This record gives sequence, C-alpha cells and structure tokens, in this order.
Amino acid sequence: MENNNDNGGFLWGLLGCCIPVVGLILFLVWKDQKPKTAKAAGIGALVSVILSVVFYIIYFVILGAAGLALGAL
Repeated sequence: MENNNDNGGFLWGLLGCCIPVVGLILFLVWKDQKPKTAKAAGIGALVSVILSVVFYIIYFVILGAAGLALGAL
C-alpha cells in the first residue's frame, strides 16, 4: 500500500529548524517512506546547525575584537 501523503510541508522543515535533533530523526525514519517530507525536515535541521555555527563564529570574533580593544586601553 503506497502512501501518497508526501508533500514535503514547510512546517516539517520549520520543526526541523527549531528542534534539529527531531529533524534529523524524522529524516532518518522517513527517508524511504516519505522522501520529500524527510528532505524538508533534514534541510530544516541542517539550516539550524549551520546558522548556529555561524552565530558562534561571529560571536567569538566580536568578543575577541572587544577583548583586544579593551586590552589596548
């Protein structure tokens, strides 16, 4: 019996973005049964992780620049 309820929904991607672990689990569970929905959840999780890494890099660069500026005073 084939499941035609695989539209990839934006909300699954949003869920994956808000809770990346859930997005990864949904991707792994649905990759064969619902490939479009699994892809949306997986991309949401991936976007969240990438944005977090970029945020921390920017944060530490700013923190390092502030430390250098305060050290120069």
